[in-house]
Amino acid sequence: MGLRCLLLTSDAALLEIVRASFAAAHVELEMRTDSGTAMELSSRRHLDGFVIDCDDVFGGKQVLLHARNSRSNKLSVIFAVVNGTTTVSTAIEAGANFVLGKPVEYEALRKFLTIALPWMEREHRRYFRYKVDLAAEFSSETRDTFAGKLMNVSEGGLAITCFGPARLAGVVRVRFTMPSVHSHPFEAKAEVAWNDSFSAGLRFLHIEPGSRAHFEAWLDSLAAQKQFRESA
Repeated sequence: MGLRCLLLTSDAALLEIVRASFAAAHVELEMRTDSGTAMELSSRRHLDGFVIDCDDVFGGKQVLLHARNSRSNKLSVIFAVVNGTTTVSTAIEAGANFVLGKPVEYEALRKFLTIALPWMEREHRRYFRYKVDLAAEFSSETRDTFAGKLMNVSEGGLAITCFGPARLAGVVRVRFTMPSVHSHPFEAKAEVAWNDSFSAGLRFLHIEPGSRAHFEAWLDSLAAQKQFRESA
């Protein structure tokens, strides 16, 4: 899956400019016209970027604040579009990375988008989940140790199944072996982001220095395998 951004606007002219510039950069858009559904989407999903019409959509500025303060999107790129009510400094203080005034010009947006793309790609990689099926060991803060399996992994964390995921809470240590020609151990400290009766999601707090380089190489290999499958 490629880069995906949320566009919040009911302005046909802005929609046309954003759609054209983002399509040229191969960025997909999720479009919303009201702040309520925009906030609901940003609450349950990570998005690589946002384009928010702050002044001409009721509650637009609140969507900006909500996105910037959410767990999943606090580092996403945000383009704020203002139209005489919200100032540039106010939009930046609320969390915008780029601010454009109406009428938005295609070339100005493309210039900002070119600057933002590497950042967006970095966030996409941090959140993109690769499916895996690996045995792992987990240790809780109370030093209870139990076995489980990885369901998926990303640069920022992983999802697991284990015999007693409901016991997972707070900070845990994660250990597993990364598959490669020369297998390498992985060890990290993570916090439990969510759990249910069957699985749990962990967010990395610290990856041991001896594991990080091999972990990044493993993610690169997973990305290459995914690209090969898609091209085939």
